[in-house]
Amino acid sequence: VFMYAIATGRAERNPAADLKGAIPPAIVKHMSTITDPEQVGELLRAISRYHGSPLTKYALQLAIHVFLRSGELRLAEWTEIDFEKAEWRIPISRMKGKKRDKEASPSAYHLVPIAKQVLVILGEIHALTGHGKYLFPGLRSTTRPMSDATLTNALRRMGYGQEELHVHGFRAMARTWIRQELSFDAEPLERQRGHAVRGPLGAAYNRADFVEERKKMMQAWAYYLEGLEARR
Repeated sequence: VFMYAIATGRAERNPAADLKGAIPPAIVKHMSTITDPEQVGELLRAISRYHGSPLTKYALQLAIHVFLRSGELRLAEWTEIDFEKAEWRIPISRMKGKKRDKEASPSAYHLVPIAKQVLVILGEIHALTGHGKYLFPGLRSTTRPMSDATLTNALRRMGYGQEELHVHGFRAMARTWIRQELSFDAEPLERQRGHAVRGPLGAAYNRADFVEERKKMMQAWAYYLEGLEARR
């Protein structure tokens, strides 16, 4: 702006240059996660042995399998789960990336294919909370979802410190190992993570949402986790 002002005789100098270095750059904070397969197996076994609330244990298991954001998981409602089609349909309005879908209809949703192992977990959860609205209702009121601190506190009780593991870190964990160990392409993986995938011209593209690829990927990821948990 000031360069244009100088070029057109509206200003003599650029005062913004005096601010260079005055404002420190923003520090990008990455959520802590586990990057070693053996440690992932240990984590899975620790969650299976968790002695707290069964719902908390199931929520942590789902968090690793479907790698949704914490709010997308905790606020899940039973109307979003289709056991017959093995699909979880999360309303776009609840997705963090909803800003990129301004033109989406109110009925639009983010599709999460459900692996066989996840169906088993959901079945166990349904036996506990299937009569209500939320998969994970709060401990004090079934009309409100589980607290954001519940899963974090569970990890701390299991001995995982803040600098070692965070619930949001499950997303980074899945991204790393699905690419490195299972060799799936970035496009279906990022779509599964709820991110827009952009082509060389900068436009978000869809390719039918990579549904078939994502079904294979989510089942392969569930088998991979199963193998890590069984490994000693």
